[in-house]
Amino acid sequence: MALSLWLADGLAMLTQKAPGSSRVKGPAAFTDIPAVTEEISIPTRHGELRAIPYSPPGGPVARGVYVNLHGGGFVMRHPEQDDALCRFIAFHAGVTVLNVDYIPAPQSRFPGPVEQAYDVAVWGATLERRWEGRKLAMGGQSAGGALAAGAARLALESAAPRISLQVLMHPALDLTIPAAKKWSAGQEKFLIRLGPVFNVSYCPNIDQRKDRLASPAGEHDAGPITGIAPALVVSAEKDLLRGEAARYAERLREAGALVDHLDLKRGGSRIQHSRGTARGGAAGLRKDRGLDPGGIPGLTPSVRGEGRGGAVDSCESPLTSQSARPS
Repeated sequence: MALSLWLADGLAMLTQKAPGSSRVKGPAAFTDIPAVTEEISIPTRHGELRAIPYSPPGGPVARGVYVNLHGGGFVMRHPEQDDALCRFIAFHAGVTVLNVDYIPAPQSRFPGPVEQAYDVAVWGATLERRWEGRKLAMGGQSAGGALAAGAARLALESAAPRISLQVLMHPALDLTIPAAKKWSAGQEKFLIRLGPVFNVSYCPNIDQRKDRLASPAGEHDAGPITGIAPALVVSAEKDLLRGEAARYAERLREAGALVDHLDLKRGGSRIQHSRGTARGGAAGLRKDRGLDPGGIPGLTPSVRGEGRGGAVDSCESPLTSQSARPS
C-alpha cells in the first residue's frame, strides 16, 4: 500500500524534532581537530538560511570554500551531524567549509532544496566574500550529495557559478526506483523502511522524480552534462545507494568530468566508514599547503577504495588548480 502524504509528512516532521547532536562518536568525531566557527545568514529565493563557516588554519583569505550539504533523506534538519566532517575538511584541505542549514521537506519540497543549494553556491562564489570565491566546491552525504549534484547541474545550465569540484558522498541519485528494489544481499536495510517516507515527503509527484535534478542516475535523464563540474564520487560496499552512485560515476566519466570514484570496502556501511569518507573528501579538496592529497593522515589503500579515475592520492585538487576544468 502506498504511503500517504500526510503520514510521510508527519514522520518527516518527527525526525526534525529528534536530538540534533552529532551521531559520529569515537575517533571518527575528530575531536582532536580544532574548529573556528561562527554563524552567518545566506539569502536564497526560499528565504534566509543559517550556515556555520569552519575557518581553515591561517584563516580564509585567498583560500577556497567548500559548501557542505548535510544528509537526512531531504527531510531532516540537523547540519550539526556533519561537524566532524566539516572540521576535518577545513583543517586538512585548508578551505573554509560552509555547513548549510537548508530548509528540507515538507517545508520545502522538490525542487526547493536544490534551488537553495544553487543559490548558496552563487552567493559563496561572489568576489566580496572573505574566501576565494573563484575556488568554490560543494558536496554532501546522501541527500546532501544529491543536492550538490543538482546544484552543479543548474550551474552548468546557467553557465555560473564556476564550481571547481562536486563531492558526492553516498549520494541519492535515482528517486524513480523504490528503496526496496535497490537492496542487494549484504547491504544495510534502514533505507528500505525510511526511503518511502523520504521520497513521498520530498517529492510526492511521482512523475517529478524523473526530473534531471532528482534522478540524474535514472533512465529518464538523457540530457547532456558535458562541461559539468569535475566530480569525486564516494560509495560504500554495503550502502543501498551504491548502485546509483556507480551509474552516475560512469556517466560523469563518459562526460569527462569524473575525478575519481572511491568505493569504500572492507564490508562496512557508509556510517562505519566516516573516517574514510572524510579522508576521501579532504583529499579531493586538497589545498596548497605544501602537501599532496596522499599526505592526509591515515589515507591508506583500503580508504582510497577502487577508483575508476585512479587512486585518490594521484588526483590534483581542483581547488588549487584552475586548469582542472576548461574555462
